[in-house]
Amino acid sequence: MWRKKEKEELFPLIFPIDEKEDQKEGGIKAKNNVGLGSKWEKKSKGTGGEITQGSLVKSSDLASAFKMDLDIQCEEMSASRWTELKSSMNTSKTVRLDDCNLSASHCKDIGSVLSTNQSLMELTLNNNELGDSGVELMCKGLMAPSCNLQKLWLQNCNLTDACCKYLSSVLSTKPTLIELHLGDNKLGTSGVKVLCEGLMDPNCKLQKLQLEYCELSPDNCEMLCSALRTKSSLKGLNISNNKLGDAAIKVLCQGMMDPNCKLQSLHLENCHITAASCGDLSTVLAMKPSLTELSVGENKIGDPGVALLCQGLLNPNCKIEKLWLWECGVSPAGCKDLSHVLSAKESLTELSLIGNELGDPGMELLCQGLTDPKTKLQALWIRECGLTTACCKSISSVLGTNQTLRDLHMGGNKIGDAGVEIIREGLMNPNCNLRSLWLGNCSLSAACCGSLATILSSKPCLTELDLSNNSLEDEGVKKLCESLKHPNCKLQQLVLYDIYLSSEVDDELKVLEESKPGLKIIL
Repeated sequence: MWRKKEKEELFPLIFPIDEKEDQKEGGIKAKNNVGLGSKWEKKSKGTGGEITQGSLVKSSDLASAFKMDLDIQCEEMSASRWTELKSSMNTSKTVRLDDCNLSASHCKDIGSVLSTNQSLMELTLNNNELGDSGVELMCKGLMAPSCNLQKLWLQNCNLTDACCKYLSSVLSTKPTLIELHLGDNKLGTSGVKVLCEGLMDPNCKLQKLQLEYCELSPDNCEMLCSALRTKSSLKGLNISNNKLGDAAIKVLCQGMMDPNCKLQSLHLENCHITAASCGDLSTVLAMKPSLTELSVGENKIGDPGVALLCQGLLNPNCKIEKLWLWECGVSPAGCKDLSHVLSAKESLTELSLIGNELGDPGMELLCQGLTDPKTKLQALWIRECGLTTACCKSISSVLGTNQTLRDLHMGGNKIGDAGVEIIREGLMNPNCNLRSLWLGNCSLSAACCGSLATILSSKPCLTELDLSNNSLEDEGVKKLCESLKHPNCKLQQLVLYDIYLSSEVDDELKVLEESKPGLKIIL
């Protein structure tokens, strides 16, 4: 049985820290980096990421993390423990040492590992006080001819502009390095300028650059524009949570329009942009089929901005796959435009609208697009969108007709027991292939657990169910336990945290989990 604390540490991208945000990426207001503090809490808004969205670190990064040869998190390093780990690092292909209280004093050893272990491909050192001096020592190892590192994470490592000259030298001399993650470091305008000099070097083959929370300024977009024009290898750029503004985004879009630009993923969350930027982004969407992932979450673009984006999205040249619009001030009026996109854009597979006041009227409009045979949407995030029981009939219709939808995140909406009863009809339809259903904080009680139990015992495709922060109590959870024993139930993950249970039911869940090796129950 997994407890909430274990869940947060092992799966920070998938599970919510706060059920109110029930989740990216995805980067939910779920942290996709443990221990980074409140500024990271919104990063995974709707990514499957990253369930996680936004971020940051997406589901592909999570999968990579699970294959780490050496994977240590949240551990204090004694001298003897460090000596033991150094030996392991010398033979590992992938290493993660997040939140391990590492400092500059450890970086000389890490640099030595980098210079001698030719098999080391990925190194993750997030949330350690390495400082500029530590990065300088590491870069000596990175510059060694024998170093073949491909991916480097240094998020929240107390770095400033002073370390950027060393990282820039690495970029300009190490064509093997294809990913660099520097989020939550105070690099500033001058630091990012120096970094871009290395980025534009012909030897640099970087594919992903993450500069979230790095105190960029609008001036940096001139350099980034030049990089986009010259660096066709760059496929992913995350500059979220920097005060850029509309004028800076216009400059950035000019670079993206260059024929040499092959950018596939752009994250601009909380960049202080308005609807004015959406016209430029719309032009990019219409002209650059390479751009398949766009996040403008937590920018107040409103319905006018959404309307402009939809013009580009509807262009036949646009091949968008993932669109994240969480907390963008979208209302039912914006849903009308998005409904047209859903029914016309077969490439679109993920959409996040978390934290927008869509209401039941807006959801009704979205459902019109979701029931269109041409829609191919696979994941939809509609958490905290002001939904009630009234829209559940339309959602049920979607579930009963849309065969491509796999993940539905609708926590934080007051759908109630009556709403669950209504959507059960759609879930039970043979056309429904839903794998993941999130109903945390949806005003549910034990009364709906009979319907949920029927779904669990009848739909083997359903592998993930979140019911956190609901008043299910012993009565409701016992009903769920019976369905989990059914041979047709193939659930792999049941999230029940922040639900009061007696010790008797708690023990029953433990026994049940032990009897089904593929099932994880998270309390």
